[in-house]
Amino acid sequence: MRRSSADTKAALLAAARERFAAAGFQGATIRAIAAEAGIDPAMVMRYFGSKDELFAAAADYDLKLPDLSGVDRSGLGAAVVSHFLNRWEGDEALGLLLRSATTNAEAADRMRRIFGEQLLPVVADVVPAGAAAQRAGLIATQILGLALCRFVLALPPVVAMSRDDIVSWLGPTIQRYLEADTGTL
Repeated sequence: MRRSSADTKAALLAAARERFAAAGFQGATIRAIAAEAGIDPAMVMRYFGSKDELFAAAADYDLKLPDLSGVDRSGLGAAVVSHFLNRWEGDEALGLLLRSATTNAEAADRMRRIFGEQLLPVVADVVPAGAAAQRAGLIATQILGLALCRFVLALPPVVAMSRDDIVSWLGPTIQRYLEADTGTL
């Protein structure tokens, strides 16, 4: 049965996400990705041009950050932590990107852009003018640290924590980043 162009591209992206997640950027090959998708390796190059471009497409990630303006100010930290837990648990693409970002410059740049383009504007809506970049960066340290420890390294004490425990421990830290006076960070 012949696949449409959209189906072929979707199959390649799905296979690429799995292969990059399992083997990392360096270990994943165009041949292995194509074989997993049941597609000739030349098709990968036709649709994506290079392994780097395929990776970029496979690692394209929407954080789907909520509008925090409707959240009670005292619950902002907990809302952010809960949201990120939902995103990490619901989609392996961000885990793929995090694993790859530690060894691949393209992946690291992609991670910086995702957090800069998506987290920064949301934070800017709730913090004092001029403080958004620093605070978004601090929030990223906590969220990425949690993700690394829980979903990539699988540190047993962190994996064993319930969602509620994580929110209750990490939420106040994120809350502080969002509401502290500029001079008290």
